[in-house]
Amino acid sequence: MTPSHFRTPHPHRAFWPQLLVATVALVSGCSGGGTAPGGAPAGSATPPPPPVGVITVQTQALALQTELPGRVEPVRMAQVRARVNGIVLKRQFEEGSEVRAGQPLFLIDPAPYQAALDSATAQLARAQAQLAQAKATADRYQPLAEAKAISQQDYVNARAAQAAAEADMAAGRAAVQSARINLGYTQVTAPIAGRVGRALVTEGALVSAAEATQLALIQQTRTVYVNFTQSSAEVLRLRRAIAASQLRQAGADATRVRVLLEDGSELPQAGRLLFSDLSVDAGSGQVTLRAEVPNADGLLLPGQYVRVRLSQAEMPAGILLPQQAVTRSAQGDTVLVVGEGNKPMPRQVQVNSAQNGHWVVTGGLQAGERVIVDGFQKMFVPGAPVTPVPWAPAGAASAAAAPASAPR
Repeated sequence: MTPSHFRTPHPHRAFWPQLLVATVALVSGCSGGGTAPGGAPAGSATPPPPPVGVITVQTQALALQTELPGRVEPVRMAQVRARVNGIVLKRQFEEGSEVRAGQPLFLIDPAPYQAALDSATAQLARAQAQLAQAKATADRYQPLAEAKAISQQDYVNARAAQAAAEADMAAGRAAVQSARINLGYTQVTAPIAGRVGRALVTEGALVSAAEATQLALIQQTRTVYVNFTQSSAEVLRLRRAIAASQLRQAGADATRVRVLLEDGSELPQAGRLLFSDLSVDAGSGQVTLRAEVPNADGLLLPGQYVRVRLSQAEMPAGILLPQQAVTRSAQGDTVLVVGEGNKPMPRQVQVNSAQNGHWVVTGGLQAGERVIVDGFQKMFVPGAPVTPVPWAPAGAASAAAAPASAPR
């Protein structure tokens, strides 16, 4: 043999068997032939059931609250109007301020009415003088008529002149009184106490008693009325439900009324229901109700749009669910109930009304059942098991987490 037959193998050729063994081991591991830690097959690991927030259904007596639209109205309102003709000389109040009853508001030019009073007073004085003369003549004629010294006709004429003078004097007194009243009307005063709005006339304006020119408006708003309406169909439905013992009459809270402002906030002071109208409006089919609401802080303004919340009936065994737990659609209202094996199942329910972010459920659920409220986005596979955990509102959860996150 030649020396070349005993050459040392090439380094790359010596590495090939080792590379082949490593490749086979890697392929067998990727094909699932190995085992995961703990002895379980490596490819059979599954994620745990996702956690979802649930609440346990409980029945309770619920006051069915109704929200109705309403308008604010002052308890008393007075339109200040002109009662004599003339030129407005002065405005004597601050617009938007509180005024008392009898407080001067406007001054209308009193000069013509002062002159009319002076003229009536002079006419009264003349009538008094004529009465005195006629009475004296009649008294002088009386003994002469008895003595037949004058004719009876002269005595009758004297007494008639006295009676006419007395009538003229009475007319003069009435004219003076009328002139004095008209002069008083030139000083326009507040008929009631309350808050006065803007002046509807300016100095120099000509006002008329015939047209009853409005000068200002005074309203009492420390306590206000809220007028609201409810459909006659809804009233009939409530009465039939109460008659069928499905509902019962609300208790002491039936007369309490809560007012919701335009921004959704609730007025701190509760009002009371005064009355419900006995007739239905022919045009709208609505029944009018009225509530009296304290308004010392002035948050309610006359004419303001509000919503009124009141309890008209009570459900003996109702269920409250957070609104996010109920899916509403044209096919009906449904919830997800955790059933056997912790598997969620859809359930159709009957919803009555909304109360403070909750739905009042009247049918479809039983006490003790668990309804999913949160964690819907974690359920990727419909019908797959879940891990139910007690649900807490966002506000309560953040409040509970705050002490734990506080620095020590």
